[in-house]
Amino acid sequence: MTQAATNAATEAVTPAIRVRGLTKRYGDVHAVAGIDLDVRQGEVFAILGPNGAGKSTTVEILEGYRTRDSGEVSVLGSDPGRPTRLWRSRIGIVLQTANDAAELSVRETLRHFAEYYPRSRNVDELIELVGLTESASKRVRQLSGGQRRRVDVALGVIGRPELLFLDEPTTGFDPEARRQFWELIEGLAHDGTTIVLTTHYLEEAEALADRVAVVARGRVVALGDPATLGGRATAKAKVTWSDGSVETDTPTQTVLELSARYGGEVPGLSVTRPTLEDVYLRLIDPA
Repeated sequence: MTQAATNAATEAVTPAIRVRGLTKRYGDVHAVAGIDLDVRQGEVFAILGPNGAGKSTTVEILEGYRTRDSGEVSVLGSDPGRPTRLWRSRIGIVLQTANDAAELSVRETLRHFAEYYPRSRNVDELIELVGLTESASKRVRQLSGGQRRRVDVALGVIGRPELLFLDEPTTGFDPEARRQFWELIEGLAHDGTTIVLTTHYLEEAEALADRVAVVARGRVVALGDPATLGGRATAKAKVTWSDGSVETDTPTQTVLELSARYGGEVPGLSVTRPTLEDVYLRLIDPA
């Protein structure tokens, strides 16, 4: 293998984020108590956890906004504890709340921030990407909450980041606006952007994330894809019908037996496995 091929192969398997033994204390409180995780290049990675679990502190350390007490952290091959201007240009951040230039138009706002980056996106193309073409000349203060959030995302990706952090991006959205926002994020991921997402909406993590980490008590208590997280895919199924219910490892056999008993159609039949919410609640409160 040539050196170029070796370098390319190494780059392909090097995670966008690598964390080992991360800790952070505030007085006597262990906000982060030894987190290990990898985020692969090009994936959407969701971090879930209750308030006070340590997820926000962890993400702020990854973004270079907060210092750690101990542990090894690599974000795009660099230590975020020693951020450089070039490194910052390679990441995008969409905070939960943002103080924007409300009196500027959408186009004016994006043109202003585009000047901060060495290879910023074309502003008009970006406006189209985030679905704000018809609102490009409106002042930011005139936009709806969902539209303002699209401006936040546009600002987060205007510098063509390799890695995008999204902090509770759809808080306060109505269902339609949330679905539209998901389509935007899916488009960015399709273009190869690595995305780290924190959210309290479990359906959002299930819809968007390739993998999910559940953080509780300052540690990662579960990690995997949403469909199998916490043994979800292999958990007993619950078969319910009008006269009763049963939990079983063989739901198909149970349904066949019920069908024979009822001579065909089983009244009120449903077969369910634990939802992501069921698994999440068990993980954050194992007692």
